[in-house]
Amino acid sequence: MKKLLTLVLASLALTQATASTTLPIKGQVIKPSDKNIVYTGRISFANPDAPTFSYPGTQIMANFEGTSLKLFCKPMSGYFMAQIDQAEPFKVSFNAPKDSVVTLATALTDGCHTVRLMYCVEGLDYKPVFRGFVLDEGRRLLAPPVLPERKIEFIGNSITCGYGNESIEKSDPFEYETENHYYTYAAETARQLKAQHWVVARSGIGVYRNYDGPKTGSKDCMPAQYDFTLFNDFKEKWDFSRYQPHVVCINLGTNDLSTNNYDVKRLRQAYVNFIAQVRAHYPSAKIVMLCGSMLNGKELDIARRTLNDVVDEYHKKGDKELYRFDFTPQNGDLYYGASWHPSLWQHQKMAGELTAYLRTLMQWF
Repeated sequence: MKKLLTLVLASLALTQATASTTLPIKGQVIKPSDKNIVYTGRISFANPDAPTFSYPGTQIMANFEGTSLKLFCKPMSGYFMAQIDQAEPFKVSFNAPKDSVVTLATALTDGCHTVRLMYCVEGLDYKPVFRGFVLDEGRRLLAPPVLPERKIEFIGNSITCGYGNESIEKSDPFEYETENHYYTYAAETARQLKAQHWVVARSGIGVYRNYDGPKTGSKDCMPAQYDFTLFNDFKEKWDFSRYQPHVVCINLGTNDLSTNNYDVKRLRQAYVNFIAQVRAHYPSAKIVMLCGSMLNGKELDIARRTLNDVVDEYHKKGDKELYRFDFTPQNGDLYYGASWHPSLWQHQKMAGELTAYLRTLMQWF
């Protein structure tokens, strides 16, 4: 039986905000194209006043004046984590067909405040669209927040997305309600390092073969998706000049090896090709190949050997900025999330391990 976590973990609240369906909207509407709104993540601005995104970890930030704030999105856009000033973050839901406005804050002191939003689930089904903020009548946005100079990109699968990390039952199926990227190793590592983090991740995806895919490989695996702005949408190529990370962390391979129908040679070659693809976009970045925490036994050995072989090959070619890092495999002592995925506590452990590694690698002290 499914049990959603309602506990406080390290004083982090998961309180869900209440949606409002009252229209027309009362207050000062701020359009998404306002120059004082800051965005991070792969977002399509084909319509500047309806930015669209599909990857978890996408962020929207602004400084505003007044005593209240509402968030305006397309109905059925999914889940966000919201933070006002330095208060505890809370979860916001757009999951009813007519819910388009959510109250984020009321009764604030009449002054300057900051809002930080993070899309915390995978948006393929929801197709989220941000439509702006609503302030007190006559109020405005202030000069935008300043982003950290340090930049990380995470490329991954369900572990990076946060699949099931708000569940405490390993038998639970996937549900958006129990997925929360905000509490993943990736997001927590970025916070610890005071870095931006942009995410390209999807549950079930592999570097050559998606979960339980054919032995010959899947056509829609990560290398096929990576050059586009939105997942499974091949109309808009991503402009890589918009974000040049200092370090790229690739956490793939779990799905390639998750069912006994894989080809190790194909996996190795796919990694070689994908590293070349990433390197072409980021010629100066350090690239770290991660081995996730869900594999064990024979498949864990294969994953580690394959990653080591790929790094050795690139080092011989002269690319010395390719690195390796292994997470400690999970064993249940920190519980499991849904479908045997890392729990919130496992993600915290992973974040501690990766933060320490990247701090030394990048000299980010």
